[in-house]
Amino acid sequence: MSGGAAAGPLSGLLSGLRVIDLTRNLPGPFSTRMLADLGAEIVKVEPPEGDPARPLGTLFEALNHGKECRKVDFRNEADLATLRDWLATADVMVDSFRPGVLQGMGLDAATLHALNPKLVMVSITGYGQTGAWANKAGHDLNFMALSGVLDQVRAPTGELALSNVQWGDLAAGSSMATIAILAAVIESRRTGKGRHIDVSMTHGLHAHLVMPKSTATLLAPILGRRPRAGEDMLNGGLPCYNLYATADGRHLAVGALEFKFWKAACEVFERPDWVNRHWQRGALPGTPDCASLKAEVAALVASQPLAFWAHRFEGADACVTPVLTLEEAQAHPLFAGQASVQAWQQVA
Repeated sequence: MSGGAAAGPLSGLLSGLRVIDLTRNLPGPFSTRMLADLGAEIVKVEPPEGDPARPLGTLFEALNHGKECRKVDFRNEADLATLRDWLATADVMVDSFRPGVLQGMGLDAATLHALNPKLVMVSITGYGQTGAWANKAGHDLNFMALSGVLDQVRAPTGELALSNVQWGDLAAGSSMATIAILAAVIESRRTGKGRHIDVSMTHGLHAHLVMPKSTATLLAPILGRRPRAGEDMLNGGLPCYNLYATADGRHLAVGALEFKFWKAACEVFERPDWVNRHWQRGALPGTPDCASLKAEVAALVASQPLAFWAHRFEGADACVTPVLTLEEAQAHPLFAGQASVQAWQQVA
């Protein structure tokens, strides 16, 4: 794979930033892929057998396009010496080793900062650098489970959902590591001193529980306890923010959280009597009217197929959308014809 990010209006933002990427699998490679898309030079360093994601083909390509791939035997001192030479002129090193591994290879912060004081080091770990869990193995499912996030990802009836989007790897790993990298690079260029930052995916996931922690305080007096599955503000307790089955077994996502959007949704539903039965008018989860309204909305949505509701709401600014399959999403006008969808675009 040749070096250099794909050309684009934002590909020069990180021009001149040199990153040595020692990570594997998903979290680290996705982080450095974002950096590559913005113009950073990424040297992906793999063991002799290659990244474990290589056999997955299209996944490896999606994570590692725009990077220069090199191989290093991490058990060979001559190869490690070569790697240290690369790091002496790099801006950033990203790794996903367990705590203590870098030190064992002579790649610890003290050693590398003696060679390159400006070097930013970011380690993506499962459970952090210290404590009883620091050296335990884990994957996204484990991080989700221990953080408390998985318990929040339930159907309204209570069943746990096994997400096919790796939130620990991507939100708590890749995204938070990228923020840490860019923030530390700014400081390094200002002060001439690098840092070694740990990004714990389990701790990052726990930090994302800002809504459940806050709404529990609001709803506990009403429910007499913490809200459970289907009872919280955003997991099924509100009629205006819910998933509703349609006549053909599909689902409509009603996200009309604010009163103005709920009012617009009620116009499309042709139910003006529903307008003031909104949480901002006092109908909080756990109240009898809230439960009654949710059943009424469910009955109406279930009376028609998804295509009917998608057409009705297409021109309404009501935060109501069909739940699309992956294939349908790829064909949607938002994404159709885009070989690689990126979250950022240049607008001016």
